[in-house]
Amino acid sequence: MVRNPLPPARRFLQAIATAAGLSATGLSAAGLSAAAVANEQPFSSWVGELRQEALGNGISPALLDTVLPGLEPIPRVIELDRRQPEGTMTFATYRTRVVAQQRVDQGRQRLAENGPLLEAVQARYGVPARFIVALWGVETSYGRVTGGFPVVASLATLAYDGRRSAFFRGELMNALRILQEGHITPDGMLGSWAGAMGQSQFMPSSFLRFAVDHDGDGRRDIWTNRADVFASIANYLASSGWVTGVTWGREVRVPAGLPAGGAEDQRPLAEWARMGVVQADGAPLPTADLDAGLVLPERDGTGPAFLVYENYRVLLRWNRSNYFALAVSELADRLVQP
Repeated sequence: MVRNPLPPARRFLQAIATAAGLSATGLSAAGLSAAAVANEQPFSSWVGELRQEALGNGISPALLDTVLPGLEPIPRVIELDRRQPEGTMTFATYRTRVVAQQRVDQGRQRLAENGPLLEAVQARYGVPARFIVALWGVETSYGRVTGGFPVVASLATLAYDGRRSAFFRGELMNALRILQEGHITPDGMLGSWAGAMGQSQFMPSSFLRFAVDHDGDGRRDIWTNRADVFASIANYLASSGWVTGVTWGREVRVPAGLPAGGAEDQRPLAEWARMGVVQADGAPLPTADLDAGLVLPERDGTGPAFLVYENYRVLLRWNRSNYFALAVSELADRLVQP
């Protein structure tokens, strides 16, 4: 979900809802009550203004004549946007469900069957194949759960709604640009209810910045082309500061009462060692010249602890959630463990 603007628990429940078939968009605009959106302007006139703005941004009349007629708000999108279950799921629950053995087994299979392609992408971008596959697995279950909402209609619904209209209007314009460049057809541009698209779950702005045409066919296809999916994930991480040759961090034991400043409070490993931090199995910390931050993901400060390096902070740029970044990191490790 790159740049999916949702908290971790909310994103997880969104994925569960999609997998359960709750992403149907067959509700009509008539089902959208007057109280459901904050915008009092009639939707038809709002679309008229949107068309003029799009024309001014260089979007072709022909494309607009294809995607705008019949466009209606999707009540289900508003319903999902109004739900706020974040803060109710513990890290232990999230970890168990997201890094399940079935996902590990499937990931090992995907890692093996895409070996040559992943090796080529890793060589080009310096991002290990296991992290590419882990992100793919956590975001969309290796391309299986990508969302069934029409992206233009979803983004139009959220842009018309008054809560975060500026953000989603910008994403809508980006989606129109992607269509105009011919990377995907309007019917094929499907994603989550919040507009995250394809097997990498890029928001349109992230697509324009990071998506890659790895196979050189003239399209950046993150929906059906694994070469483009893998390269786009790797390009996002590399462009966000991935450090080649360094892992993400490790689970550790900490003395009682040791404060955790999070991933941004970086200190040398030697300093953490002097403070009594050891590896999860009780062994001393490595003597590498690395800085690390201490993360305690459970909200009450109990549970597991992790020392995290710069590449962990890169994963947080993908999704600002310790739950998400730790799940991706653990899955990446387990994909290559005996």
